[in-house]
Amino acid sequence: MITLQDIQEKLAEAIKQSGMTQTNIGQLLNIRQQTVSHYVKGDIMPALDTFANLCMILDLDPSDILCINDYKVNNN
Repeated sequence: MITLQDIQEKLAEAIKQSGMTQTNIGQLLNIRQQTVSHYVKGDIMPALDTFANLCMILDLDPSDILCINDYKVNNN
C-alpha cells in the first residue's frame, strides 16, 4: 500500500537531487522558499496543481513520485 510518507520521501529526495535551490523552485512555482522547505521536510504536501508544475519544472514522472511504479513492481 502506498503511504503519504512514501510520497513525501520521494518528493523531498527529488527536490534535493534536482540541483536547484529551494529559492529557484519557489520562484518558478510562484511560491515562497519556505513553502518548498516544508515540502522537503515533509511538513506539508503541495496542492495538486503545484505538484503537477513541480514535476514539470524538475522533469519528474509523477508516477515515480506517487510511488505508483514501485507499487506495480512489488505486486506483479
